[in-house]
Amino acid sequence: MQMAFDTAIALFWLKKMAALAVLPPLGPLLLMALGLIVLRRHRRIGLTLSWTGLTLAFLLSAPASVGWMARHLETTPPLVIAEAETAEAIVILGGGKRDHAPEYGGETVNRLTLERLRYGARLARETGLPILVSGGTTRSGMAEAELMRAALEIDFRMPVRWVESGSRDTRENALFSAVQLKAANIRRVVLVTHAIHMERARSEFEAQGLEVVSAPTAWFGGAEADPRIRDIVPTAWAAFAGWLVVHEWMGQFAYRISRP
Repeated sequence: MQMAFDTAIALFWLKKMAALAVLPPLGPLLLMALGLIVLRRHRRIGLTLSWTGLTLAFLLSAPASVGWMARHLETTPPLVIAEAETAEAIVILGGGKRDHAPEYGGETVNRLTLERLRYGARLARETGLPILVSGGTTRSGMAEAELMRAALEIDFRMPVRWVESGSRDTRENALFSAVQLKAANIRRVVLVTHAIHMERARSEFEAQGLEVVSAPTAWFGGAEADPRIRDIVPTAWAAFAGWLVVHEWMGQFAYRISRP
């Protein structure tokens, strides 16, 4: 028995594999490795590739450079609560899950999703607006949205009105959420996601005909970079933020060239 070929799934995983080869730490490491491989026959090319990879690895893990890059993506200002009160619902986007969480009985949301849930729960308390959570899964186990609902209802004591559990990326977050929202005659939403992801997320929801009140959270850029030496020493936190910066650049580029 032959299985039908799903072009959408194939393209999704092709995009994931391409991202894996470019995103740090693998992207810079591949450049360095390639440089070492060709060094003997093509010394100039080999040195250029190796030093490029090393430079990228440094820039994407040093707080000063990562903070500067993040600030150019985090352009949406914090929400003014009066603007949220003009909306009809709060939409919280998933940011991933933890597969191994024995203290929670199996799976739970990851740190990115939890930061979004915390802010979304606060906004829901302040405005009284109903909540939609959005996020599927590309692996086995529960969808992100189901884990998000559990966290909101059990840990934050906030009810969830709608659960969108079929999406695999930001574009599908918007597409599938809009179906449920429009069915409930909702056109204006407060959109909660990380500040670094806000511009792309907002454009996707607006493309579905929704009015968006942006509610960014968890900035990675912070204040103006401190020139002291400790801010140019690579750190684990900055490396994580650097990964998010490159991921968002790639996401914006991919969505820009693929938009109808």
